[in-house]
Amino acid sequence: MLAGAVPAMLAAMLGGPVAGDAPIAYLALGDSYTIGESVDEAGRWPMQLAAMLRADGFVLDGAAVGGPRIIATTGWTTDELSAAIDAAEPLGRDWGLVSLLIGVNNQYRGRGVDEYAREFSALLERAIGFAGGRADRVFVLAIPDWGVTPFAARSGRDTAAIARELDAYNATAARICAARGVAFVDIAAVSRARGAEPAMLADDGLHPSAAMYAEWARLALPVVRDLLRRTSSP
Repeated sequence: MLAGAVPAMLAAMLGGPVAGDAPIAYLALGDSYTIGESVDEAGRWPMQLAAMLRADGFVLDGAAVGGPRIIATTGWTTDELSAAIDAAEPLGRDWGLVSLLIGVNNQYRGRGVDEYAREFSALLERAIGFAGGRADRVFVLAIPDWGVTPFAARSGRDTAAIARELDAYNATAARICAARGVAFVDIAAVSRARGAEPAMLADDGLHPSAAMYAEWARLALPVVRDLLRRTSSP
């Protein structure tokens, strides 16, 4: 039996992380929802997810200096995120976990779903590359429905149209993820069910609060936990 096989088998049977595994480097790619516009750094959903994973016994690289590496800025579209990745220092291919949440600004600016499909697919391929070619170490979050927020109500935009367009975006992303074997976490439903609650909103009336981000992290946790409990071999 190969060295390292026994710990991996025990982890699979016990449902926990493998003792002695190298720290997991986590890269989070996105826009305002990933950078956590209007919330404290600790309230961002990738930060909350990392804290939950550490509580489960996973060792995340960078935990002592604040958690995952985040490449995200408020307002970015798919092409702008891709350009920002190009501008960053070489990111390498050794990330143990990569997340992607992008597209709301494409919809906000009226861009078509076909364009989104092309650009999202290219970003997903890049994310898989950052994970060393392992699609099973990448996950995608659905785009939340900002149409339920007070900001949307004040904007005069057709909130039913926003919902339809975001449904089309999310269905496209889910289909592309399924074709590539990438996990898709649907947080759109909770964003619609609770996104108008004052406690779930940041002060700007548009972006989620840390409490809503906690809901997203809780939905992502079992999915990511399952990804990380798989054996470390490609």
